[in-house]
Amino acid sequence: MTTSRLARTAAGVSTAAVLALSGLALGGLPSAQAAPASHGGDRGACAQQEKQVAKAEDALARLTAVFAAQKAEVEQAREDVQNADNGSERAQAQRALARAKADAARAKDNKRAQQQRLAKAQDRLAQCQAQQPAPEQPAA
Repeated sequence: MTTSRLARTAAGVSTAAVLALSGLALGGLPSAQAAPASHGGDRGACAQQEKQVAKAEDALARLTAVFAAQKAEVEQAREDVQNADNGSERAQAQRALARAKADAARAKDNKRAQQQRLAKAQDRLAQCQAQQPAPEQPAA
């Protein structure tokens, strides 16, 4: 029980780090974790949007890795075509290259679609955070 609780805490910390870094990388969007901390009682106001952004970022990271692997597979298939010794090996290598290119194209399309989903999720989060009342600043 303790191990799973520790794993969930570690996953939450890594998600928070990803959210903070991605916000900076994507034009300095406000951190998804900053709003709940500053609002105190409104902690759950944008929780669903934060969850969707984290899920979309995780999916984008996975798709980025798949896309990189597919590109490497295409390069390997190109080398196989060049290194083929006879006609039948060359034909087989060309078929493998065509499949690898098709897989890479699908991976690229999936990555682009996920980038759009992430952008929309971040927009929804920004809108939610903008609708939250501003925290009261103590008079100095």
